[in-house]
Amino acid sequence: MTAEQTSFDYDAVVVGAGPAGLNAAVVLGGARRRVLLLDGGPPRNTYAQNAHGVFTRDCTPPAELKQAGLADLEPYDVTVLETPAREARPLEEGFAVRVEQRWVTTRRLLLATGVRDVLPRIPGLRERWGQTIHHCPYCDGWPNREAHLAVLGSHQEGHHLALSVRAWSDRVILLTDGPDELTSEQRLDLQRVGIPVLTVPVRRLTGREAVRVHFHNGDVLDLDAIFLNPTQAQTSTLPAGLGCELNEKSRVVVNENGMTSVRGVWAAGDMTGAPQYVMSAASSGMIAAISLNTTLIHESVRARGAAFHKSPDEAPRVGEA
Repeated sequence: MTAEQTSFDYDAVVVGAGPAGLNAAVVLGGARRRVLLLDGGPPRNTYAQNAHGVFTRDCTPPAELKQAGLADLEPYDVTVLETPAREARPLEEGFAVRVEQRWVTTRRLLLATGVRDVLPRIPGLRERWGQTIHHCPYCDGWPNREAHLAVLGSHQEGHHLALSVRAWSDRVILLTDGPDELTSEQRLDLQRVGIPVLTVPVRRLTGREAVRVHFHNGDVLDLDAIFLNPTQAQTSTLPAGLGCELNEKSRVVVNENGMTSVRGVWAAGDMTGAPQYVMSAASSGMIAAISLNTTLIHESVRARGAAFHKSPDEAPRVGEA
């Protein structure tokens, strides 16, 4: 172990144990790095019944996927703590991270804390999230194929999601919960594939195996499931606290290797605005971890070079440690 490694508690702290964080920890552990993985709680898809589009693990419940990911860490020097990072501060070199009531130091920091869904304030919606109300047709379209479906949304996002959901069922209706804010061309698109638009405001949702929509005008509509694309916010305050650049949608800005605008900090997964699928998040975690590890390799080479080029008076004599 080199001198620059011994001056830190960890080579990398990975914050977040979703697909991005878990895969990043596997890659870094496999690269013989000493890693701390902070598991701040259940993943965003915890309410989903199954995860779809996952290579070799299609239709696996999210909790089982997470446990399998944690089990993959066992051969490596990866410490897992079931706690979030409370705070992170840059040091002259590396970072200090507050974990519960203590601080640990790390050479690099990889954030994979995800986003949280900000759901519409419609009574009954939150209770059905992940059960009969879904976010992603690629995740939940197959179980609801040929079902009676609705998309809750307006303007461009409602238009795009409705057309996407239409690929799984020919019984789709767009509920805009007020003015549709669609262009004439978007309305024509929906007409072409037989998607009606209903602008009556939604009052509440009920039902268990299916979902019943109660409108403010007294009408009701029975459906098998609803899809919507909610707004989102960062789950953690760490990116903003560290000074990471955020875009107009509050996503952390990263380059193609997952590097943020803050030196020594990487970000991966949903928090960066990457496609929000399990496999995409895991892939971004791997890319960020490889980039992070590459900088550690070059840092070690530079440190060895500095020692090699010491002046004759500073250089160790033959036989000295």
